[in-house]
Amino acid sequence: MGERLTESDVKKIQEEIEYRKLVVRKNAIEAVKEARAQGDLSENFEYYAAKKDKNQNESRIRYLERMLKNAEIVSEQSKTDEVGMNNTVGLYFEEDDEVEVFKLVTSIRGNSLKGYISIESPIGKAILGHKVGDRVAVQVREDYVYYVEIRSIENTDDAGDLIRKF
Repeated sequence: MGERLTESDVKKIQEEIEYRKLVVRKNAIEAVKEARAQGDLSENFEYYAAKKDKNQNESRIRYLERMLKNAEIVSEQSKTDEVGMNNTVGLYFEEDDEVEVFKLVTSIRGNSLKGYISIESPIGKAILGHKVGDRVAVQVREDYVYYVEIRSIENTDDAGDLIRKF
């Protein structure tokens, strides 16, 4: 099974692939040509750096194309009263006696520092489909479970940004 992506994720990945093929690739090839023209390649740092940049771009293109090929498309739509994709959710953590706010996203956009949690994470899996007031067990490991209460659900239409910008 591949990555679980939304339609907007797919669109952004396709845009990045196109940008990398049309702009970054062209610039990388030109940089390699310019560095090669400087002469002796055995001591030409610019040439090796340009080749490395070109190869990294090609590798990223292949990675993204493979991701799209194997992707499972998931719906961005959710019921208004249930936790779903792109919802901002207020969770009360019983152990810590505090409320934190998270946005539920696909795994490629998950970023705990920005408050984005993946639907593949233990907490994302646990709260998906639940309603305000539900007390949910989050299974982190086989021997460790903690509980959260869903305090709020806000439906947001924007899909946010992919973590990796081109």
